[in-house]
Amino acid sequence: MTPRVVFAVGALARVAGEVRLLGATRVLLIAGPSAAGPADTVAAGLGTALAARIDEVVMHVPQEAADAATATARAAAADVVVCVGGGSAIGLGKAVARVTGVPVVAVPTTYAGSEMTSIWGRTTDGRKITGRDPRVLPRVVVYDPELTLSLPAAVSAASGMNALAHCVEGLYAPGGSAATALIAEEGIRALATALPRVVADPADLGARTDALYGAWLAGWTLGTTGMGVHHKICHVLGGSYGLPHAAVHSAVLPYATAFNAGHARDALARAARALRARDAATGLWELARAIGAPTALADLGFEPGQAGPAADLVCAGEPVNPRPVDPAGVRELLLAACAGDRPVPPT
Repeated sequence: MTPRVVFAVGALARVAGEVRLLGATRVLLIAGPSAAGPADTVAAGLGTALAARIDEVVMHVPQEAADAATATARAAAADVVVCVGGGSAIGLGKAVARVTGVPVVAVPTTYAGSEMTSIWGRTTDGRKITGRDPRVLPRVVVYDPELTLSLPAAVSAASGMNALAHCVEGLYAPGGSAATALIAEEGIRALATALPRVVADPADLGARTDALYGAWLAGWTLGTTGMGVHHKICHVLGGSYGLPHAAVHSAVLPYATAFNAGHARDALARAARALRARDAATGLWELARAIGAPTALADLGFEPGQAGPAADLVCAGEPVNPRPVDPAGVRELLLAACAGDRPVPPT
């Protein structure tokens, strides 16, 4: 099953109608402060169908936040969850769906991609755990490019690199196919061409539409294939070290790509072609620098001395990856990402 996708400028006005099509009458609305405006619009459209609202979300879905949201849903007898925002809001809605089984309607305002996947995550005692469950896959996804206009350029850049990571790893994922490779390559092309335009003029609705299109393809790729060492690193650095999710994706991606370059040559040649770069790792690093996205973990608060323990946590998760994963190799990858220098291209 895949979500019903509504993609149009002004599509936010259609959320209440999509809820009615599901037959739902008691809505739990989840949106953080950054999405308060669009959430107010949705609330007004829902009218008396709005049963409860959560206005605070936290990165990486702490277990206590998930428990509180689930209690709110049950107290309100919610029969649908509508999530407006980025990965944190949608992740919290998924946490509710995983326990209660109610359907999710996702209205993304960033390029994170969670809305197209059955992947859930939660953080308990400093460890982020992820999995797949069909109950958390949104039934409906409403993409409205106008909702991304308020994203600051820096946030757009990091979120776009996050989306690119889904496409890049999807090219060499064990669950990939000829179809997913085509979609992943198109997602890279769309994002690589749109993001510089978005950063140059955040009010350019055409650029925003193209970037959101690329993010949709990235989310579809993430939802239909597996992921490798890059995503495992990002989950560890977020859950155990409290680093910001999208920024970590941006800083790690060129170095995870260089790490895999010798073991996924054909896949990463496709990525390089979509980036119009000589090699994928260098192309991603140059794109991140050009749009002002993070390129060094040290700038996010990660210290070289943490690379060894973090590498052990990554390897304990046994990521499926083209290049065999071992603590020494992942530590070297993390040290390179910490420094943020131009990645060494494959020979």
